[in-house]
Amino acid sequence: MLNNPFNCGLDAALAVIGGKWKPLVLYHLAQNVHRYGELRRAIGGVTDKVLIQQLKELERDEIIARVDFQEIPPKVEYSLTPFGQSLATALGALCAWGTEHMATVERINERRALALTKQPAD
Repeated sequence: MLNNPFNCGLDAALAVIGGKWKPLVLYHLAQNVHRYGELRRAIGGVTDKVLIQQLKELERDEIIARVDFQEIPPKVEYSLTPFGQSLATALGALCAWGTEHMATVERINERRALALTKQPAD
């Protein structure tokens, strides 16, 4: 009998989308097929090294498909697999929640940043 490494379904989902950039990759690929440069611009703030690593991991985990057209200049497209599409659909509710509560989350983040800048009284 195999030991289940996951405590719950959320644990399993986070195993393939953990981190800051993978959910954003999924979000953008759920909208459309993207070439690397388009995806990099759409996500913003991510380094090439990190994005390439995240794309490789998502491909390895069968979430995205990578098609290399073997052209010069290089043309590579990324899209969601059916498995990845099912995950993107599941993330839709989380995205809707974030949109609905964006102002509150912004306020919370500002309060966190302010708390970090305050020096403890001696």
